[in-house]
Amino acid sequence: MVQGLSSESGQVLVVDDDPDVLVAARVLLERNGFQVVTASSLSAAWGSLAERPIDVILLDLNFTRGATTGAEGFGWLSEIRSHDPDAVVVVVTAHSGVNVAVAAMKAGATDFVMKPWNNARFVETVGAARELRRQRRAAAGPAVLDEELLILGDSPAMARVRERVTLAAPTAASVLVRGEAGTGRSLVARCLHARSRRAGPLVTLDARSLGADAGVVFRAADQALGGALLLEEAGALPPAGQAELLAVLDSGRDVRLMSTTGRTGLEGLRTDLADRLATVEIRLPGFGDREDDLVLLADHFVRLFARRYGRLVRPLDPEVVANLRDHPPPGEVRGLRQAAERAVVLAGDRALAPADFAPTGIADTADPRKADLNLARSEKAIIEAALRRHAHNVSQAARELGLTRAALYRRMVKHDL
Repeated sequence: MVQGLSSESGQVLVVDDDPDVLVAARVLLERNGFQVVTASSLSAAWGSLAERPIDVILLDLNFTRGATTGAEGFGWLSEIRSHDPDAVVVVVTAHSGVNVAVAAMKAGATDFVMKPWNNARFVETVGAARELRRQRRAAAGPAVLDEELLILGDSPAMARVRERVTLAAPTAASVLVRGEAGTGRSLVARCLHARSRRAGPLVTLDARSLGADAGVVFRAADQALGGALLLEEAGALPPAGQAELLAVLDSGRDVRLMSTTGRTGLEGLRTDLADRLATVEIRLPGFGDREDDLVLLADHFVRLFARRYGRLVRPLDPEVVANLRDHPPPGEVRGLRQAAERAVVLAGDRALAPADFAPTGIADTADPRKADLNLARSEKAIIEAALRRHAHNVSQAARELGLTRAALYRRMVKHDL
């Protein structure tokens, strides 16, 4: 979704390829208490929407010299409403374009302004549009507005995940999120917290990073008072930390406990603690159990990063779709997200190609005849890519790879990295 409401004065985005129109609209609206940002192209408009919350969009319909049909504006109007059905768009057009403006309203615009405009009428129209935006957001209720907190997928497995999140979120029950690295364990935990009734913070503690430092679990729990403590890779919690955590649970502190674990589960924990961590268990499927969601997610991530980086939003080419189905990027949803971001950045405004989704530092696997199937070389390339991505921060690279620091160090020695 495009971001939500802004400050009381209202944020207005003016999209027009005429610099004189942009200046005139900015001056007039700012004099009347609005906050204004401008964009001279549709791609720049996406960038503005990704950077800040916008209440009203003033949209010119024609961006090509001599164009009068409004086709460009209509296409963009459809795109913006597909991402945010509550978006309030006012089209701006010349007197000769009344029919086009009416057609735009039928397509989802809320009002129109004629060029040259009457200043009083212009300000009144924008004010009414701002109020409509507020009414729409209020009617929508307390939904999660952050696009990073969407649990997407049409598969039955993901429907079950969303159902459990909906049921568990308003409670204080401990939740264990189980799934392979990259399937979205931390995302589900953040969604649980965002949709809870708890006002305190979500504090994250990685069990793999805990040593003999006594008190670290207590300190984290105290930071999370009134909120939630997320224990990542709970099965790796050392014995001293397990005793601390049980003491926290028995202390009556107002802290909700959530935890994540991978394939090995909670085998390393004492039984009484494992039982208390998994009052509610949510299992996240890999792409092997949700193949049809892969393309849906790829399209979502491409649109997300196109908006964030001010790039054109293009539908995925059938060749790209087929390649993603046959050769999904490694790393489950997280790997797909990173591949989509890389593809958007590298493609610029041209159409995306299968090669844009190829993992960095790894031979092209789109064609099996060209793929380097040597496991040792592939593992080395993946580790090198993770280390470069995180500026050789071993802890962060290990987390992305789904390894412990010790396991990553062993592989770095093995590959002379």
